[in-house]
Parts: sequence; C-alpha cells; structure tokens
Amino acid sequence: MVARIFRPARTAMQSGKGKTKEWLFLYEPTEPKSIDPLMGYISSGDTQAQVRLSFETKEQAIEYATRNGIEYRVEEEHVAVRPRVSYSDNFRYDRQQPWTH
Repeated sequence: MVARIFRPARTAMQSGKGKTKEWLFLYEPTEPKSIDPLMGYISSGDTQAQVRLSFETKEQAIEYATRNGIEYRVEEEHVAVRPRVSYSDNFRYDRQQPWTH
C-alpha cells in the first residue's frame, strides 16, 4: 500500500492560499470503485481511501510514514510565480506594445 505526500494546489474557485499551507498524506487506491447495481451508489472495499492526514511540514509526514512502515511517494510542490506588474506599467512610455483601445 503506497501513500502519497503532497501539498495541494489552490482550487480554481479560490483567489487566496487557503488550505495550501499543509502537507497531505493520502493512500493510493488499491482497488477500483464499483457501482452498486441496485441503488447506483459508487462504493469500494478499500477502507484506506477514507484516511486523509494533514501535517505542518513534509518532514513530519515522512517521519509518520517511516515510523509506521508505510511505503510513500513525495510529490514536490509547484510554486507558481506571478509577475509583479503595477497599474502604472500600462502607461509607460517604453512599453513593448502600444496602448490602444
């Protein structure tokens, strides 16, 4: 059973950095989900899929996995770099593209 340690990205509906400061510890699914023929519910016999642990640092998550003998995979975080552009840059005289309507 392999666990995944990662830092989640922010959602598309989110402009802030909420819920992106902690590292998550999730188990990879061991069996596919199936559809119940009578009710149409999606279910699985994999109980580890319900486990979702959060840690403040990556090292704490790795320590937890090694202490409990859990095989793990660490996904490094992707940091998005936003260019710093101010409003006054729109009206600079040495602009790359001319300002037009």
